[in-house]
Amino acid sequence: MTSRITCLIPCRNECMNIRPCIESIREFADEILVADSGSTDGTIEIARDVGGRKCRVIEREYRWSGDFKNWAIPQAAHDWVLLIDADERIPADLAEEVMDTIRNPRAMDGYWIFRRNFHMGQRLRFGGLQTDSCLRLFRRDLAQYMGDTDHAEIQIATGRISRLRAKMNHYSFWNHNQWLAKMQRYSELQACCWNENGRTAGVVDLLMRFPLRFLRHYVYQLGFLDGKIGIQYAIHQAYYSFMKQARLWELQNALPQPDPESTTASTMRSSAKVDHVQMQAG
Repeated sequence: MTSRITCLIPCRNECMNIRPCIESIREFADEILVADSGSTDGTIEIARDVGGRKCRVIEREYRWSGDFKNWAIPQAAHDWVLLIDADERIPADLAEEVMDTIRNPRAMDGYWIFRRNFHMGQRLRFGGLQTDSCLRLFRRDLAQYMGDTDHAEIQIATGRISRLRAKMNHYSFWNHNQWLAKMQRYSELQACCWNENGRTAGVVDLLMRFPLRFLRHYVYQLGFLDGKIGIQYAIHQAYYSFMKQARLWELQNALPQPDPESTTASTMRSSAKVDHVQMQAG
């Protein structure tokens, strides 16, 4: 059984993240597969520079997360795949555990990995993140993402799954502009999926999603223990929950803004001017 591994990094415009991400996996990865969806900020060039001969870049348009990853995973050169986002890092203890795991002849077919989460550089320990984990280490030919949202989870065909002990580091965003950009993209994608599936945004959803989500993260899941950053995380999650509903309502009910520069509008203005002149002449 092979113990070689491909580290797969899906990304787009991650010039501030891609170098430290690749540096954290470069020593143990046999292949670094960068799946890019249209970067224009030098991400690909940086990846090739820091990854060297181990780095291979594949490119395709992005529709949604699971769809993109299901395209990329089969292109891995090795049987084992460690999927890591550009804003994540693999510490030495996790790298060692990953390699020990895939060398074990009795290894399972997929492994969940816990995450340490950082917002704006500050560690978050509560607010629902106490047990945050993702299924990221798996055998290439047995794994497939299911669902059409940006938070679809991977499924292992055999169901043989376990957990690793060591944690990866996750730097989700460094400022509010980055968070707003992610929130806009994720909420729009989710609303489009819901709309295609016939879901609607009701009054209760629009009214109660925000306060209930805030209380969940800040009170029930002990977010208040994280201090000021805990308050912001709870508000961010609550606002994101509301915006998904608001965007769904927008898709189904909002009227398009009239274009005053359109051909039809221009013709109507010209006709009105002619009528006005004729009335004055009469």
